[in-house]
Amino acid sequence: MRTIFRHIKGDKTIWAVIALLALFSFLPIYSASSNLAYLYGDGSTFKFLLKHLAHLLLGFAILYGVHKIPYHYFRGLSIIALPVVIVLLIITITKGTTIEGANASRWIRVPFVGVTFQTSTLAAVVLMTYVARYLSKIKNKKVTFKETLLPLWLPIFVVLALILPANLSTAAIIFSMLVILVFVGGYPLRYLAIILGAGLLLLTMFVITAKSFPNVFPNRVDTWMSRIESFIDNEDTEADYQIEKAKIAIASGGITGLGPGKSVQKNFLPQSSSDFIYAIIVEEFGLIGSLFLMFLYLLLLFRLVVVAHKATYVFGKLLVIGVGLPIIFLALINMAVAVELFPVTGQTLPLISSGGSSIWMTCLALGMVLSVSANREEVINDEKEENPLDILSEAI
Repeated sequence: MRTIFRHIKGDKTIWAVIALLALFSFLPIYSASSNLAYLYGDGSTFKFLLKHLAHLLLGFAILYGVHKIPYHYFRGLSIIALPVVIVLLIITITKGTTIEGANASRWIRVPFVGVTFQTSTLAAVVLMTYVARYLSKIKNKKVTFKETLLPLWLPIFVVLALILPANLSTAAIIFSMLVILVFVGGYPLRYLAIILGAGLLLLTMFVITAKSFPNVFPNRVDTWMSRIESFIDNEDTEADYQIEKAKIAIASGGITGLGPGKSVQKNFLPQSSSDFIYAIIVEEFGLIGSLFLMFLYLLLLFRLVVVAHKATYVFGKLLVIGVGLPIIFLALINMAVAVELFPVTGQTLPLISSGGSSIWMTCLALGMVLSVSANREEVINDEKEENPLDILSEAI
């Protein structure tokens, strides 16, 4: 154990939360995947468990490798990665594939490997890093709105425009997180108000265009509107069916739950191992298990705030907020959908739901956070070695 701790750096509490979430995920995944085994396999859930294990192992490899990289390298890497992400998004929207009944191209298949990857998840991390780099660059500088249009907002709107046709919820979440990031980064509020108005106008234009030319974006706007209308008016739709099954699962859980693997609604609830896995967790582990899971995410949020506060440089602070906060936001949205506090969005529960893209990009983001935390530890250690008398005098 000591050997392991010698090789990992950064906030140990964050490491512990990640490990607990990953270990806990095997129980609901193994249970909820029985429906997938029945529909797409030979009835055995073991291969789905092995697949989830493989995703987590690769995710932890990404986590370990990224946290060893000094975080200031991410400034330059974001500039290089952004054009790559834009190309990948163009490939996805034109030649991408669909998975498990999705009616839009959100994934690309990696050649020679056969693995599918959701490019919007990578785009979110890269875009957050790029924006954090730019905000740290203009910090304490007086800039005009015109000066920020090309270097800041043009890449944002290009990326979001490529994600929007296939995945409105992801584009909306990314935009919301970017607004929070630029607000925290000190971007002038009057400029931000203009961007919000422009974003609303562009979204309205897209909806009108999609309605006028339905062959260009088949079913997408209708799907969004039906989900929102179902949430508001409680109409009988597919989304409403999912919510009803999720509510039955939650009501069946009670205080202590039915027990691991004893969920009944996993056999009726679509996406029980991904989008609605929280409902299965409540059904099997009850209120106690669901509150424990929520506590882990809130503990992670607390440590993210601590790491951001203690970061030495502005870029480190903004990087932690930019890539770390969306993880908590996605977790809360996933839970809110299961209890009908939010319309169905198709967002997974980070580090718990099945799906390689979500796990890998979550580990990438947390690796960046741990890199910032590790840099802070190195600075403190250097200060102790260089100024032991100063440290002693401060303690006295």
